[in-house]
Amino acid sequence: MRISMLSAALVAALVGYGSTIALVLSAAAALGASPAQTASWVFAICIAKAAGSAYLSYAHRIPVVLAWSTPGAALIAATSGISMAEAVGAFALAGVLIALTGALRPLGRLVALIPDGVAAGMLAGVLLPFCLKGSLAAQSLPGSVLPMIAIFLAVRLKNPALAVLAALATGLILAFATGAAHLPQLALPLPTLTFIPPAFRLDVLLGLGLPLYLVTMASQNLPGFATLRAAGYEPPVGAALITTGGISAVAGLFGAHTVSMAAITAAICLGDDTHPDRNQRWKVGLIYAGFWVMLGLLGPVILPILAALPPALMIALVALALLGPLMGALTGAFTPPHTRFAATVTLATTASGVAAFGIGAAFWGLLAGLAVYTLERLKKNP
Repeated sequence: MRISMLSAALVAALVGYGSTIALVLSAAAALGASPAQTASWVFAICIAKAAGSAYLSYAHRIPVVLAWSTPGAALIAATSGISMAEAVGAFALAGVLIALTGALRPLGRLVALIPDGVAAGMLAGVLLPFCLKGSLAAQSLPGSVLPMIAIFLAVRLKNPALAVLAALATGLILAFATGAAHLPQLALPLPTLTFIPPAFRLDVLLGLGLPLYLVTMASQNLPGFATLRAAGYEPPVGAALITTGGISAVAGLFGAHTVSMAAITAAICLGDDTHPDRNQRWKVGLIYAGFWVMLGLLGPVILPILAALPPALMIALVALALLGPLMGALTGAFTPPHTRFAATVTLATTASGVAAFGIGAAFWGLLAGLAVYTLERLKKNP
């Protein structure tokens, strides 16, 4: 065991938690989750990530690092009119679909038929409204938000992975130092899991469950597998999808949304600096899992502190956290020339927030983009 493995796992866990925990809390708020359900959500997803990372790393002897679905959390945060029980039904569906994709090749091939540009356009449409709110947050709370943005930009020049974490630390210091937030009374009871009986509503399954599955696959799992390949490891695709999907379906019953392969945080754990012997590097997955258990146990302290922050500061933090994923989604949407118009239609429809027949905008955006893509293909190949 090397100190470098401990430091890499700790940094990866802190970056994964600190950079997007505000988005998870926004998603819980959008569903009207109670404090107990929100705490259960965070605890369940921390344990799910820990269990999946430890199992896959140990079973396959490669460093497998899991993350929660950041675009999935953004998708959830953009919804309205959905109860927590109905969302749990959608979470369970997304997890089952991910597991089936790993187990059934025909389903995997069906998903692969969706053009990359259209899928990226849907993701960009989900993320764009959150990024646009960042400027409004800076206008309403300039004393805290503008220095936070400045720190984010400065740190990003040196280490992009730590930029959002640095912004969060800056926001916390300024909010409590200026009196914009007041430190709550803190305690450290053991966190508990709250079982939420799922409710299955067709429009929610189509408008949230299916898009959650697609964005998790397209924007998290596929880049995660590519990150492992770039580091010289052959990812266990089938086993990883079955494991993450199964864990997501179970954790979803306690309020958690999907877990998936990590890309950015995985890269922190895969380099030569972690361990010079690449055959020993798999152990970092076990250490990473241990840190996520610790973060889950510390939830009763961390969540009240974040809840005490001004809403504008949290909105700005979410906007900063999603700028990187938005850049990647826009690049993916408009790089393939033959799908650019379809991707534009997908993005515009999704970002509009339209919800027809109770089904969310992400579904209609994907449907509109696929329709335009099909029409263009028929014109070229009558």
